[in-house]
Amino acid sequence: MNDRIGPLLTLPVHAALLAARDGGVERLRCSLDLDRSQTEVTVSESAWQLRGQSFPFMTDCKDRTIYHWADDRFAAVSRFTDGLIKLVPTDWGAPTFEIDGIKMLPTAKVSPYADAGRKVGLIAPRGKLVLDTCGGLGYFAAWCLDGGARQVISFEKNADVIWLRGLNPWSPVSDDDALSLTHADVVERITSLAERSVDAVLHDPPRFGIAGELYSQAFYDQLARVLRPRGRLFHYTGAPNKLTSRRDVPNEVATRLQRAGFTTGFNGDGVLAVRRV
Repeated sequence: MNDRIGPLLTLPVHAALLAARDGGVERLRCSLDLDRSQTEVTVSESAWQLRGQSFPFMTDCKDRTIYHWADDRFAAVSRFTDGLIKLVPTDWGAPTFEIDGIKMLPTAKVSPYADAGRKVGLIAPRGKLVLDTCGGLGYFAAWCLDGGARQVISFEKNADVIWLRGLNPWSPVSDDDALSLTHADVVERITSLAERSVDAVLHDPPRFGIAGELYSQAFYDQLARVLRPRGRLFHYTGAPNKLTSRRDVPNEVATRLQRAGFTTGFNGDGVLAVRRV
């Protein structure tokens, strides 16, 4: 278990604790960090214990919710500022997150963490300085570091997302030398990055309807400016339904990237681009 974060509960884990109590089982091995590891706890009639600390059984543990220990109770890992944002468990261990009920990472057929690993592999991070434009839960950054990146420069505009990743055991811990995470809008900050200063880019923006500036020609021109010649960029676009959205976002993205100086190709649910010389 991640000692920095403390125990995390989901409905299946809490149900296992209750079943142990009701069955008279005094010791139970379970995961208290979203399947990153297994921990043994002691179960009694009134509570369960971990490393000498007692925790109560919950009276209302809901599905699709992750709970953390805060102020002597288990509280949902969620916040409501400009909208409802919450960490959501998946069948794969690594969680996704939602903003106003909209899922931010793919989970239906693949782990969001494994999905990030495949995409990071496309930009071959070893030895590179990588720009991670929209940090999210940090899965791109984690795979870049695991893949030997020299440094990852990451931006995240939403303070609540940064709070979520602080409670997510699958998210990497920021380190000024290896991973620089800045709470800022990359659209504003990218202009301060030097020309040809990064070796690769990962761009995973929110959907077009709520973050159109991250799909603009002006922003793609900035990406081309800071990326070294022959540098790779992976741009997540998703696969919006053309009939309902009335636009072909992947093709629009590819066209704008080509205007900015990239060669492009479609890869899965995104566009893989290479900065022309």
